[in-house]
Amino acid sequence: MIASAPVVFGGVRHIELMQPLITGEARPWLSPFEKSVDAVLALRGRPTVVLASGDPFFYGVGATLSRQIPAVEMTVISAPSSFSLAASRLGWPLQDITTLSLHGRPIDLIRPHLHPGRKILALTSDGKGPADLAALLVAAGFCQSTLTVLEALGGPQEKVSQQIAVDFALADINDLNICGIEVKADDGARILPVVAGLADELFEHDGQITKREIRAVTLSALAPRRGELLWDIGAGSGSIGIEWMLADPSLRAIAIEASGERVARMRRNAANFGVPGLTIVEGEAPDALASLPTPDAIFIGGGGSDAGVLDAAISQLRRGGRLVANAVTTEMEAILLTEHARRGGSLIRIDIARAAPVGHMTGWRPAMPVTQWSWIKP
Repeated sequence: MIASAPVVFGGVRHIELMQPLITGEARPWLSPFEKSVDAVLALRGRPTVVLASGDPFFYGVGATLSRQIPAVEMTVISAPSSFSLAASRLGWPLQDITTLSLHGRPIDLIRPHLHPGRKILALTSDGKGPADLAALLVAAGFCQSTLTVLEALGGPQEKVSQQIAVDFALADINDLNICGIEVKADDGARILPVVAGLADELFEHDGQITKREIRAVTLSALAPRRGELLWDIGAGSGSIGIEWMLADPSLRAIAIEASGERVARMRRNAANFGVPGLTIVEGEAPDALASLPTPDAIFIGGGGSDAGVLDAAISQLRRGGRLVANAVTTEMEAILLTEHARRGGSLIRIDIARAAPVGHMTGWRPAMPVTQWSWIKP
């Protein structure tokens, strides 16, 4: 098939390996990669070969092309998955571990999976990937985690090496590698629980944050479903959008925030929580909402008092979409009461009190009550 193909696409390394078989035109991948995708699509109807390794249908070229080329137009000659090869070398049952692609993707994506005792197989982008992972583990408080670097699996240069994260010193690692990580947490490690309502202390914030108890109730009302898009209007620290995205990898969120300082803080939070794909729009609502993609759900924070923002949000929400608005000011509460009377939905009042010292004893200190209106657009 390779010998008879008029055109062969692939990485430089792939083309070099197959050079003795290639009789047609060899085209190395271009940068940006989208140019090569366009070139492949332009040759539809002609015999064309695409060379790939690793797991090309796991965030790879196979997955990219399959979005635009029907399966009936492709003949796929598959090789053993790199995840399967790695699992077989380590003796790890695939159903019991996390498999993650960090190839061409931010390594921060690994953060939500760093739980004590967890095993992770992570594809990296290049030879620097294992060292970058080790540095992230150390910085996040997982210094004693074990990294097994599996290089060039299934080939004559296959190599397996193992080191502790804090002592990681491997060099000259093959660009084709996958890392097996056995997670071990130090005291004070940054462990992200898998339920809504993460501790406020995990977020960097200036006080403008939906507190954890209110956040848990709010996310329950927003009711995320796979593949959906959330608008978080007046995002502050980004806590609602971040926890929305943590609920499932398919979820997307756009955080709208007018303060440049808070936008910078939000970007750091998104990275530290392992959701670097959070889209952040710096601007004032409702103007900043004009050109955004249609949301499936919208959250409006508690400090606002502008009915125009609520009207704009409702007008752009899709039919069947959910809107949740919190109020801590009497002005915003009045708006929500009016909307509830006009449109229906659910209206609740949330009162939280926390135990705190009162002299040498303990008493309850109430937080500001929150009025929450949730509504589904008919």
